[in-house]
Parts: sequence; C-alpha cells; structure tokens
Amino acid sequence: MNRDRFDLDVCEVQTTMKKSQWVRLALMAGLSGYLVIGSPTPAHAMHIMEGFLPVGWAVFWWIVYLPFLLWGLRSLTQITRQHPETKLLLALAGAFTFVLSALKIPSVTGSCSHPTGTGLGAVLFGPAVMSVMGSLVLLFQALLIAHGGLTTLGANAVSMAVIGPFIAYGVYQLVMRSSGRQTLAIFLATALANLLTYVVTSLQLALAFPAASGGVFAAFTKFAAIFAVTQIPLAIAEGLLTVLVWNWLQTNNQEELQILNLIKQEA
Repeated sequence: MNRDRFDLDVCEVQTTMKKSQWVRLALMAGLSGYLVIGSPTPAHAMHIMEGFLPVGWAVFWWIVYLPFLLWGLRSLTQITRQHPETKLLLALAGAFTFVLSALKIPSVTGSCSHPTGTGLGAVLFGPAVMSVMGSLVLLFQALLIAHGGLTTLGANAVSMAVIGPFIAYGVYQLVMRSSGRQTLAIFLATALANLLTYVVTSLQLALAFPAASGGVFAAFTKFAAIFAVTQIPLAIAEGLLTVLVWNWLQTNNQEELQILNLIKQEA
C-alpha cells in the first residue's frame, strides 16, 4: 500500500514539473510577442524596406526563395506530425527570431542592422523549417510594425530565412563533428549566421545599386563595410545570448531536445 502511494506521489510530482516547464515556455513566447507588438517605440525601416529594390530584383529574389519555402512547409508538416510535443518549442524558436530581429539599429540607407535570431531554430529543427518561420517573422513585421516590406519579402527571406539558417546548421554540425563542444558550436553557428545574413544583404543591395565607379564589387564593399560597424558586435552578442537560451532549454526541456536528438556530451 505504501509502495503504491509512493509511486503515485512520484508520478504526480513528475506531471507537475512537466506542466510547469510548458507553462514557462508559453509565458516566454507570449511575453516576447508582447514586448515587440505592444512597444510604443516608432518604427524604422528594417531589413530591406518596402519599395527600395527595383521591381526586377524584387521579383528575382521571390523566385529564388519560393522553392525553399515549399521545402520548408513540407519539413514543418512532417515534424509537427511526427513530434507534436515539440510545437511549443517551435513557437518559442519563432518568438525568439521575432524579438531579436526587431531590435534594430539604423545602418545602410533602406536597411537596418539587427540580430536575426534564426540560428537557434535552425539548430533545433533544421534550416528548411526556418525558411518558413523566418518568412512568417518577416511578414508579421512588415504588416504589424512596418519593418521590411511585401515586395522585398523574397529578398529579405533569402538572406535571413534561407542563407542564415543554412550557415547556422552547417557550422553547428561541423563544429560538433570536429570538436564535440556544443557551447562553442551554438555560439559560432548563431554568430556566423548573423554575419552571413548581412553579407547576402550587402550583395543584394550591390546588385541592385552598383557603384558608378567599380560596379557591383565596389558597392558590395561599401555596403558590407557599413554593416560591419554594427553587425559584428551584434553577431557576438547574439551568439552569447543564444548560448544562454540553449543552456536554459537543456535545463528545463531535456525531453523535447532528446526527441530531436540534440543533447550531445561536451567533449
């Protein structure tokens, strides 16, 4: 009788702890959305702003992006069907991307510097899923807080929702296989994803607005140099913040991470 009672108490405690973890995740996601949407601060142009790219280039980047979006929708559907218990973790990754990418610093005309936040989701769920999550973030920002734009959504998605996540995932896998140091892998993955996002943005702007003297290369050098002033410190800060969030997830959401086969021993 006592043994049964003990087992029942242990089961109740485990159930309560699991519920509290989900509640904390939900609160974090909700608070993150509120801090951005409910903020009274004035909006600035973000990513590449609405109408800034010539029509031809805007259409071109949409065409480049659409195959990745379709691939991402398929991957997202598979993950949510196979592991429905990870949906809240997926929402948290999306909220993390939304909040970080809304922290803007004015930079190149027609754009801004900001963290991207896509590295965490890319490591958790893979780069294909972030092509969808990143585009949703860009769409919400364009519609709700006048950041970015609809015509430039394809270009912004290629840099932030495609290239950035692929870099993050590739760097994470490379560092884990070569050293097994997960903290270092998370930091480098997210920091380099941030930087490469702006390398691509610089290239997009240079292709659309080549310099009168020196052409695309000269324009790319100019845009990249201006972005580097703010983006390098932001990339380092984003890497450190993502490591802190990752450590928190390991402490409070080990079950979900184990499902995704992401808990790896530090070498």
